Amino acid sequence: MAVSSPTPQKLKSERSTNTEKFAPPKSGSKKLKSRSRLASKSKAHAPNPSEDEKDHSDHDLSSRGEDGGYQNHEKDDAYDSDAIDVDDFVAVAKRKRSASGSSRSLKKARTVDPQKKAKSKSKKARAKDEDKGLLELEDGQEVVGVVVQAPKTGQVPPGRVSQNTLDFLMQLKDPECNDRQWFKLHEPVYRQAENEWKAFVEAVTDQITEADPQVPPLPSKDLIHRIYRDVRFSNDKTPYKSNFSASFSRSGRKGIWAGLQPGGESIVAAGSWCPARNELMNIRINIQRRAGADRLREVISAPEFVAYFGEPCPSKDGSRQNIFGREDELKVAPKGIDKNHRDLDLLKCRSFAVVHRFLDSEVLAEDFAEKVGHVVRVMRPFVHCLNDMMTVTGSDTDDEQGDSPGDDD
Repeated sequence: MAVSSPTPQKLKSERSTNTEKFAPPKSGSKKLKSRSRLASKSKAHAPNPSEDEKDHSDHDLSSRGEDGGYQNHEKDDAYDSDAIDVDDFVAVAKRKRSASGSSRSLKKARTVDPQKKAKSKSKKARAKDEDKGLLELEDGQEVVGVVVQAPKTGQVPPGRVSQNTLDFLMQLKDPECNDRQWFKLHEPVYRQAENEWKAFVEAVTDQITEADPQVPPLPSKDLIHRIYRDVRFSNDKTPYKSNFSASFSRSGRKGIWAGLQPGGESIVAAGSWCPARNELMNIRINIQRRAGADRLREVISAPEFVAYFGEPCPSKDGSRQNIFGREDELKVAPKGIDKNHRDLDLLKCRSFAVVHRFLDSEVLAEDFAEKVGHVVRVMRPFVHCLNDMMTVTGSDTDDEQGDSPGDDD
């Protein structure tokens, strides 16, 4: 909307005190060019005279008093449209930028400061904070103990046994520790010891398969026994064994047996412990035949075999010696066997097994796996002899060499 402007000669120096009204536009007047679109739009759509008056004063327009003359405002600079359009908008923009910058700085402060605090905390402090969070118990829950972490010191290379493993197994010998609650709290320690035993079994498997080609190189998971006891038919109700064990043989579970137990009770055993009825009968049938008995005696009487397992005869005090042991022998001759049989000592045996024990110092040594492999080499003829006697009953010609038919069980 264009507005006419009066001539400068008719302007008055005094400002009218009456209500000012706009002068009607005159023909031939020049149009004022507004420097701001916002000012021109507000002026074009002014709803009342007071807003029109303000807009006209912003654009340096003159007003008319009671006498019909025109007046100028006393301070034209205060109502300059350039000052309003530029300076005010610049000031507002600066305020907005400063406000947004302060908000960003607050956001940065909120995000950075906690991170710096978290980094400054030690690992122990963070662990305590996590533990505090875990200890928020629900109704009916209670704290039963603190989980014991696996030891960080005393580690050994794979294929060896550490003192940490022996210490854990020693604790399982204590009835107060051999329960499910204690074991659950010490599960990290058990897992570390179990992994160490698995690595040792893998290392000793190479030694055993080299010493006895009949033993297949099976993975450790097929050789290792569980630590959980079968208490269904036992008076001892402790749920866990106090040893680690593994078996090596043609079938993977019978033959050579290795057990790790502290206190000088770590052993390597071979043979058949309490064989089944048919297997025991086959062994005794072959012993009654002279060839079978002679072969077995030759094996258990070898000098190196005796050095590891003892003399090939029952001990006087009844302890275990060679394949003999009073706790695992019959007091009288088996049914159907002459009590004067020349191999009665062999026929009385209910188990045919030998055992060699290792001290804890030997277990912790670097060459423990090699020592186990050497003992297996000594055991090999004995294991092969028993395998043949349990599966082959012999020929009829052997019976004619001195054994009567009534000797067979």
